[in-house]
Amino acid sequence: MTTVEQITGAVRRLPKRELARFRKWFAEYDAAVWDRQFEQDAAAGRLDALAREALKDLRAGRCTDL
Repeated sequence: MTTVEQITGAVRRLPKRELARFRKWFAEYDAAVWDRQFEQDAAAGRLDALAREALKDLRAGRCTDL
């Protein structure tokens, strides 16, 4: 049995209150991981082409204010 299968089984057995607590923790954990990856990608220049394209579209009037 893999670790993922063990975790899946444990999550399925959680009482509602503990499941809610786990979901909150995991959402925060996942968001933090995503933020770190985004920051690393930005620092490494991996988003530069997307930024240039967005600015080009803005200057050409192809954007809508939110």
